[in-house]
Amino acid sequence: MTNYQTRTRIKICGLTREQDVDAVVAAGADAVGFVLYPPSPRYVTPQRAAELAKRLPPFVTPVLLFVNALATDVIAACADMPCAIVQFHGEETPAQCWEASAQGRRPFLRAARIPLGDSGGFDLVKFASDYAKAQAILLDAHVDGYGGGGKTFNWSRLPPSVNSHLVLSGGLTPANVTDGILQVRPRALSLSVDVSSGVEISKGIKDAEKIHQFVAAVRTADAQLAKSHHVHLPAA
Repeated sequence: MTNYQTRTRIKICGLTREQDVDAVVAAGADAVGFVLYPPSPRYVTPQRAAELAKRLPPFVTPVLLFVNALATDVIAACADMPCAIVQFHGEETPAQCWEASAQGRRPFLRAARIPLGDSGGFDLVKFASDYAKAQAILLDAHVDGYGGGGKTFNWSRLPPSVNSHLVLSGGLTPANVTDGILQVRPRALSLSVDVSSGVEISKGIKDAEKIHQFVAAVRTADAQLAKSHHVHLPAA
């Protein structure tokens, strides 16, 4: 199912500081995430997110994370960030995602909250089908609150084949992301990864060295997959 010639895309989420945005760009990540959910310790206002996003060079994508926000608030927050992708991380229905993404004119991700322990109790195939208009389904551990809990769900319990682009999240670190990619990538059309707490000093404060280590571990997984499938990966 998977195209192994595709480089694993990387998103670093929960950024709050200029130096962290710069560190993510320097490490070679593909996307940066801004949390627009006020209860989160990583929360930034839409205005602050737009200010930080101005530091991004071309081809590094800002992602705006919302939790059960009004469609009007999502659309307003996106107004100053025409290149942003929206991430829905709450209980948003397919219809609500469609409305808040300006009826599909704004690409969006839909987070699937995978139970800890026995992940077999969650029907990911049906979830992906219900949210077929999403650009990808983001897999996160189901913890108290919404995301950023540093918990890893059981990757081996995921379905063997999901007809969707997936983003692996939930408790990823430089130490485990290689294994996560090797386990999950064969199950999807493509796989990206998303990390927040795994590259932090404290909530919302990133560590540049951990970011570089995380990116290096992702590239290690790519190299292993390319070798095992006898393909040549394009230069990053």
